[in-house]
Amino acid sequence: MTRIDTSEKAFERQIKELAHVFHWKYYHTWTSIHSPRGFLDVVMTRRERLIFAELKSDRGKLTAFQEQWVDALKKTGAEVYVWRPGDFSHIVEILR
Repeated sequence: MTRIDTSEKAFERQIKELAHVFHWKYYHTWTSIHSPRGFLDVVMTRRERLIFAELKSDRGKLTAFQEQWVDALKKTGAEVYVWRPGDFSHIVEILR
């Protein structure tokens, strides 16, 4: 397994590159200053699939607001994930 840089910023770049390789439309807010608190980091779509993902370091914890968004989005039937660098091989399989 490839060693993944564990900073959230570097991890986000790796997910963005992976999304590009597998032809996903990818959205990540540049700055969240005017966004709702806790909205997840990444939105991706390809064909009929819609993914929301919160990207965390291996030790990062969800805030209460992020947990609320995760719960609300899961109720819609969309794919919702909390991804960490240690999950990289599983993320590849999801996006393949």
